[in-house]
Order: sequence, then C-alpha cells, then structure tokens
Amino acid sequence: MSTSRSALRSTAVTAVLGFTALAGAGSAAAHVSAEPEQAEQGGHAKIAFRVPNERPDAGTVRVHVSLPLEHPLSSVRTKPLPGWTAQVEKVRLERPVEVAGAQVTEAVAGITWTARPGTRIAPDQFEEFEATLGTFPTGTDELLLPTEQTYDSGEVVRWDQPPAPDGSEPEHPAPALALVASEGGGHGHGTSAGGDGEHGGAEHGEPAAGGGDDTARVLGGAGLAVGALGLGLGAGALVLARRGTRGNA
Repeated sequence: MSTSRSALRSTAVTAVLGFTALAGAGSAAAHVSAEPEQAEQGGHAKIAFRVPNERPDAGTVRVHVSLPLEHPLSSVRTKPLPGWTAQVEKVRLERPVEVAGAQVTEAVAGITWTARPGTRIAPDQFEEFEATLGTFPTGTDELLLPTEQTYDSGEVVRWDQPPAPDGSEPEHPAPALALVASEGGGHGHGTSAGGDGEHGGAEHGEPAAGGGDDTARVLGGAGLAVGALGLGLGAGALVLARRGTRGNA
C-alpha cells in the first residue's frame, strides 16, 4: 500500500508541474517588446514594437514609445499601418551631442501611434508597430524604450520598469534594445537592404524576424516539452500504481 500511495503522490506532483510549465509557456511573452532585441552601435535598424492586448473587455487604441534623450536618436521613420496614424515628436537639444562621430542638435523624443475610429487591438490579439531608428549611440550597450499602452476603457498601462538588480523581470518591463559593436557596413541587425525601414522585413500581421522571436519560440517549445514530459511521467506512475495495487490484492 505504501508503494501505491507513493506512486499516486508522485503522479499528482508531476502532473501539477506539467500543467504549470504549459501555462508558463503561454504567458512568458505577454508584454510589450521590441523585435529584434539587438542592433549595431552607429547604425540603423528596423524595430517592431510588439503590443499584445491583455484585457478581456477592452481594446488598445494608443501606443506611445519614449526615446532616450540622454542617448539621442536623430532619425526615425515609421512604417504606415492601416487604421493607425503615427506622430514623431522631435525636440532641440540644449547642447549638441556627438553620436557615432556626428554632432546631433535635434533628437526624437517619442513616437505615438493612434487608432483611427473603428480600429483597435482587440482582446486576444496583438499588433506590431514598425519604425526605422538610428543613429544608435556607441557610448552605451542598451537602450530602454518606455512604452504607454492606452485602452479604450481609459486605462493606461506603463511598460517602463528596468530589469531588477538580480536580473529578474519586473511586472511591467520596458522594451529593451541591446546595442553591440558594429560588424561593419553601418547597418543594425534586422535592417533591410539599404537600411530603409519601409522596404523588406515583416509584412503587416506577420511576426518580425529577430532573436527575440526565436527566443520566445525556444522558451515556448521548452515549456511544452517539459509539460508533456511531466504528463507522461505522471501517466506512467499511475499505471505502476495500479499494477502494484493489483499485486497486493
């Protein structure tokens, strides 16, 4: 009897772990992100801001991305998105800043995408807002891009938290872009030929290519594999428990 009880207890624990892994695989990427997550210092790159709708009873109608003025970007070109308008906000810097060997006197402070009437990101959907950004600075290895997501219910969710000191992910992480040393050519990762964000790359409604998307797929696949393994082990333990019970009888 003790062997049967132990097997049944093992079955329950394994099954719970399997279901937990399956649930975690679906929720890991449920926040605003920048795809791809990497670009080259001194270059330009097409970045897609991937915005999932997280509310079951409201739709997203406005997305605002703040760009860092301490590491100014002098060039932003947005890709037209049906049903949405894009506004680029530029400011004049108090003092010129040198970026990749050039003097920058004006920088882009932010980009705002606003839904036209009848358009929104509905529950259980996501949208990608594409823009070509540059020139990326050489004095930092990461840019945080705080983002505000506004729902038609009036709720505003701010994705603006930096990574925790221990490396864990906060509740509302800001989209981040890692900057790596240039490999030559002056174009960032994810940039189409010629560095123009209006040509090539992902089309509307399709995920943008990049390391972040691959990572999400790997994590999702790993979660599913662990969940399936847990369920399989649980089933095996249950079969052994039943055989043990019959043998004791």
